[in-house]
Amino acid sequence: MRIFLSLVILFAAAIGLAVGARFNPGNVVFFYPPYRVDMSLNLFIVLAALLFAVLFAIFNAIRSTQQMPHRVAAYRREKRDREGNRAMRDALKALFEGRFGHAEKAATRAAESPDNAGLSALIAARAAHRIGRPERRDVWLNKAQEDASLKTARLMTSIELSIDGHEPDLALDSVKELNSSGTRHIHALRLALKANQRSKNWPEVLRLVRMLDKRSALHPALSRRLREMAYEDLLSHQAHDAESLRRVLSTIPAEDKTQPFVAIRAARALNAKGLHDEARSVVEKALAVEWDERLVRAYANSAGGEGSPELLAQIERCEEWAKSHPADAELSLTLGTLCLRQKLWGKAQRHLERALSDAGEAETVREAHLKLAQMHEALNQPDQAAAHYRQCALATLL
Repeated sequence: MRIFLSLVILFAAAIGLAVGARFNPGNVVFFYPPYRVDMSLNLFIVLAALLFAVLFAIFNAIRSTQQMPHRVAAYRREKRDREGNRAMRDALKALFEGRFGHAEKAATRAAESPDNAGLSALIAARAAHRIGRPERRDVWLNKAQEDASLKTARLMTSIELSIDGHEPDLALDSVKELNSSGTRHIHALRLALKANQRSKNWPEVLRLVRMLDKRSALHPALSRRLREMAYEDLLSHQAHDAESLRRVLSTIPAEDKTQPFVAIRAARALNAKGLHDEARSVVEKALAVEWDERLVRAYANSAGGEGSPELLAQIERCEEWAKSHPADAELSLTLGTLCLRQKLWGKAQRHLERALSDAGEAETVREAHLKLAQMHEALNQPDQAAAHYRQCALATLL
């Protein structure tokens, strides 16, 4: 239909021109003494149109010739970009397929395009890392530095690869550089957490865990485990004097200090330094929040001296707890141990025997028999003491 309409318009224009030329009597005369040229107006119009077309073609050819170098350069640039983009796609495809050698080669080709050089270097760095070539990985990461817009991407890649390659020091250097630029998104915090965990920088691990917990970016089980590892090192593995231990405890948030795994380790460390009063305080506060048999055992280990007001207060507190936990074998063992320390023989025997009847663990049975044997030995009852020592030995074998 479009072709038909074009033909109709063309024929109509031809007919119009023919009719117009037939009834056009005008002439055009050119004088250049002694010459004179006469021609019809129709011929002049045709010649003028032809002259315009020829001049237009000549000027267009000159302009095209002048633009030829730019066109050739643009063509080569477009060709290079097309090939670079194709190589970039091949590199990404090979990286996701696990063909890391092909990925690095394709990334090398893609890097020939200036627009793709930075991203290609990051892809090649990941590929080189996966095939166990850390020296090539570092070369590619250095090349990526040339593109300032990829600074965050480069640092994130460097942190991730350094952590995977068990190089926590390099990872932490990249973390510091990333933090100096003000970048603190969640994935960066997770990577910083891994790097500090690998380098056993536990105070920083605790800080990062708290930050991620506030953003709900860490699984509760993982958060709890990391806190346990950090506090285990800070309170149990590191050597402290009394003052440094107090300083460490002062940095622990109140909600963490009442957690059983923290309170137990804190009580052990305090008892080891002879700070029994502070150990008792830590355990009592933790038991007020959550009952845990391990805390009850730590409470027994922080007993006051014989005849001291602290020991009597402990016995009274344990008796109060026994009202709400009547069948707790660990509490009965602790109460019996405290009464034995105070030489309340009858109460000690009663609570220790109750611990034996309620005990479900071999360790509790062994401890109860041992305390009963010590009590009978103190009362000069060798037969009963020997019997409980035998039972203690049998429980140890189990």
